Amino acid sequence: MTGFRRIGVLAHPTRPQSAPLAERIAGGLAVRGLDIWQFARWTDDDARARMIGTDLVIAIGGDGAMLRAARVCAPSDVPVLGINMGHLGFLTEIRDPDAWEMHLDAVLNGTYWIERRMMLRLHLWRADHDAPALTADALNDVVVSRGAFAGVAHFDAYIDDGWISRYHADGLIIASASGSTAYALACGGPILPPELRTILMVPVAPHLSLDRPIVLPEGAKVAVEIAPDRAIAAALTADGTHVGELHPGDRLRVEASPHVSQFIRLRERSYFYRSLLDRLEPRISLPSPGGEEG
Repeated sequence: MTGFRRIGVLAHPTRPQSAPLAERIAGGLAVRGLDIWQFARWTDDDARARMIGTDLVIAIGGDGAMLRAARVCAPSDVPVLGINMGHLGFLTEIRDPDAWEMHLDAVLNGTYWIERRMMLRLHLWRADHDAPALTADALNDVVVSRGAFAGVAHFDAYIDDGWISRYHADGLIIASASGSTAYALACGGPILPPELRTILMVPVAPHLSLDRPIVLPEGAKVAVEIAPDRAIAAALTADGTHVGELHPGDRLRVEASPHVSQFIRLRERSYFYRSLLDRLEPRISLPSPGGEEG
């Protein structure tokens, strides 16, 4: 047996069908003599309060559930094992929820490895204030966008306090390597392996301005301000969740978070490329040794 003695089970709060599976998993682990806690419906504060002494969290749902679990587990260095009951499930590890027992036995027997992924931290300063009004972490990306404004937004971008460009665009994505295969990919960004500790900048629908993605080292600090010629309120999201607004005179700064997300993996270490390509293109059937297609 591994050192996993206290395990949390998080069902998807908005998918009732995940609650019975969470019950079965919690019961199956409890009969093994493990210390189990479980939530069918939960807030971030609920989960954080249980992290002390927790060795592993099992998150049930899709990528949204994994992003949320990663954010609450990372500050306590608790790894996450994902069971897919969503649509894409790119971050989850167990793709067939009916096979959970076999996979959990493998984890408890030590047949796994831990994938560590860099996270981002955002700070939002209001005009003429010395302390940040908002601080939050994200695994995938931080996005500033024109929100309800009908025209093209103008964003001034800085790297390490040096001005680099004024983007005329619908928005600006600041992503981790994990986020390179999410919104950033849809906007023409590069595919980055999740173990890279980099920061990616990708404009959304740029118009007559810098239209190329920029890849930055882990230690870089990216800042964004509303250009003075466009007095709009821009929407600010972290991992797809609205967290606030960027007003003229405010400054958004994004950098590497001190926390790192950890995911339990059972597949081979090269899984990322095959998993991604399976979603981007139809799987090609390779000929069998006898010459017939398999």
